[in-house]
Amino acid sequence: MKLAVQALAAIGVTLVAQNSSQFRDWKDTALADNPQIKPKQACAAMVSQTTYDFSIVSATVVPAAGETPEYCRLVGLIQPEIRLEVNLPAMWNGRLYMFGNGGYAGEAMDNPGRQSGAKRALAKDFATAQTNTGHDAAVEPLATFGSTPQKVIDYAFRAVHVTAVTAKALASAYYAAPARRAYFDGCSTGGRQGLISAQRFPDDFDGIVNGAPVLNFSGTMIGYVEVQKALAAAPLTQDAIKTVGEAVIAKCDALDGVKDGVIDDPRKCAFTPSSDLPKCSGDTAATGCLTAAQIHTVEVIYSPVLRNDTQVFPGWVVGAEAGWTPWFVAPNGRGIQWNFGETYLKNLAFGRPGANYDWLAFNVNTDLDKIQSSRALLDATDPDLSRFKARGGKIVSYFGWADPALNPMMGVGYYESVMKTMGPSTPDFYRLFMVPGMSHCAGGAGTSTFDALTPLVQWVEKGVAPATIPASRVVDGKVVRTRPLCPYPQTAIYKGSGSTDDAGSFTCGVR
Repeated sequence: MKLAVQALAAIGVTLVAQNSSQFRDWKDTALADNPQIKPKQACAAMVSQTTYDFSIVSATVVPAAGETPEYCRLVGLIQPEIRLEVNLPAMWNGRLYMFGNGGYAGEAMDNPGRQSGAKRALAKDFATAQTNTGHDAAVEPLATFGSTPQKVIDYAFRAVHVTAVTAKALASAYYAAPARRAYFDGCSTGGRQGLISAQRFPDDFDGIVNGAPVLNFSGTMIGYVEVQKALAAAPLTQDAIKTVGEAVIAKCDALDGVKDGVIDDPRKCAFTPSSDLPKCSGDTAATGCLTAAQIHTVEVIYSPVLRNDTQVFPGWVVGAEAGWTPWFVAPNGRGIQWNFGETYLKNLAFGRPGANYDWLAFNVNTDLDKIQSSRALLDATDPDLSRFKARGGKIVSYFGWADPALNPMMGVGYYESVMKTMGPSTPDFYRLFMVPGMSHCAGGAGTSTFDALTPLVQWVEKGVAPATIPASRVVDGKVVRTRPLCPYPQTAIYKGSGSTDDAGSFTCGVR
């Protein structure tokens, strides 16, 4: 029972982490050849759209409230167990907005956070769509749905695809007009969903926002194994983690020319645990220092996972230490890493759900080849986006450099692999924005409040590629800092004068 409670709490953390700032900078740019569209039939009549493939369980008119206009709420089921919700506003701008999932998905359609996401888009006259990806997390928490192969496939990629196709069909039937544009927006698992959609189903979406994508799903879980093995051998106390974080900031904060508690590019920080961390006298644990065993644990965290001297997964960059709790460790119980990694290896990786398997016994040298089937289903690492590019698709991606949940080097590594595959024209359709100091999808010490969806729409519909994305740091409801987010490999460079809390004092460039 304790594990189940922790698991659901972990999923909740991921859901809350979804970007809640989308549409913040929205300016209505209705398609010139597509004025606002009114429904051509009654909402209640939409139940007749049920087919062999999907069922419309309910069709309900939801009255206008606040900024949310009146809309027709359709709740349905796609075979075998994919729940979906499609919301159709009384005046439609011709666009479909679909948003992704968190963790192992299975969320309820009426989850408050998910309803808020839908209403932000409805307020701008978008039709919206969402799915639980084919299982109910309240019944099958984490990856325990892995006993059903179809549910695994639905979670991996099918549910988002068939929901998008169904949502377009329902909108077309309701308005007697097709969707002119379709957008996907997700972070974490949602980020992976966006990328795998571009790779497998390039016609589903015109534009995709993917934040902190767990694109190397299997590699992430293998990385969790190595970190948790080290922590099991030599645990890090809250004081030890605080000491590590302080040492990192002390050495690396000012490397970008601005001392602001944020590391601009952690890769430029030559932090060495064995020489840069205070050692406990006599190797006896004490406040403000680390034992030799604890220093080794920190070294493992920062080191890549190797298989016969070949990197399988990158090591964590410095700067995310403030988030090691609750992701790496937890004051009372196991960290989120443990729950996510254990359930993957027990229920998905080896195809024997519920097996009495010690996940920390996983050996990357001998066991990696045994989990290829799950890697092929879940990983969104294919760098060939030629089909998506050819049909005019655009991608805006973002990743926090201080993300403690998902390794930000995944985002950098994938973008560079796409550049290598697609060539120097990659920024013409795909741009990555690394966010210094940002935690998982949001939060942290960086400027983590920004709207990535509006620039994407402008790029798709007006051909205006985002040269920067304005971002803010908000504390207690007040903006305390603004910075430009720059397309990788550019970073925000201080001009040498003006407030370091003002975006106007920075320009994008490559150091």
